[in-house]
Amino acid sequence: MKPYLSIVIPVYNEEGNLKSLIARLHPVMLATGHPFEIIFTDDGSRDSSLQILKDFTAIYPEVRVVEFNGNFGQHMAIMAAFEVSRGEIVITLDADLQNPPEEIPKLVAEIEKGHDVVGSIRQHRQDTFFRKTASMLVNIATRKMTGMKMTDYGCMLRAYHRNVIDNINQCREASTFIPALAQTFASSPSEVEVAHAERLEGESKYSLYKLVRLNFDLMTGFSVVPLQLFALFGILTALAAVGFAIFLFIRRFIVGAEVEGVFTLFAILFFFIGITIFGIGIVGEYVGRIYQEVRHRPRYVVRKVHGAADEQ
Repeated sequence: MKPYLSIVIPVYNEEGNLKSLIARLHPVMLATGHPFEIIFTDDGSRDSSLQILKDFTAIYPEVRVVEFNGNFGQHMAIMAAFEVSRGEIVITLDADLQNPPEEIPKLVAEIEKGHDVVGSIRQHRQDTFFRKTASMLVNIATRKMTGMKMTDYGCMLRAYHRNVIDNINQCREASTFIPALAQTFASSPSEVEVAHAERLEGESKYSLYKLVRLNFDLMTGFSVVPLQLFALFGILTALAAVGFAIFLFIRRFIVGAEVEGVFTLFAILFFFIGITIFGIGIVGEYVGRIYQEVRHRPRYVVRKVHGAADEQ
């Protein structure tokens, strides 16, 4: 029977959470009364996560496991699961249990009201102050740059209608940010509030560097505003430099030759050099994305699909 619901879960070194996850998730899905499938993507885990997932396929007929040939990242893991999913409603969920599986019916109900993309807003977040503050700043900056109206970009508990998934599957971008990509295809997006819990086992797989990289993908992949802002800043800086030169020229005639202010000028020079390097970095980010696309390398490599029909 074709599933009505598809649950997509990327996994990377989550051996301590998987058994608790399936023990909570499977009863929730049975309670919906709809046929369903649970698709795990093992993103090159180095612990026993893959073996645990393979064991699930022998116990739960609804479970399928996409096995990657290496580590390709969370969003590529989700994209791979999207391509093998069959449900009319597809829901993404993290494996760390910070987003409770019990919230899934809330998202399903919202899709059934006629929405095609349903995001979630984490209530009473159980994260560090640094993580919450950084997330808030990124959310604000991204909304301003992309024009997309999403409250919480970082929450991966989201629901998508099959039409949106089919459009996403046609995109072949080397790197992307799935919630924002889905938003570009949404005609009736919505958001719901969901609970948030502390991570019970393991550590977050997103280091500071990975978070910065992810946010660069988000901002440069869906907007040219950073380039436009830098161009505008360059114009304003040039005008300010001309004004400052005129000021120094007039001051020369009024005050005469002087050597004071040399260090101030050096400070100003270093400031502008720093801004220039930053601008080159932004341009480089866009050029790097173009470079990744023109190579046409596979976004990920699937070694095998376990469970159900045992697709190769």
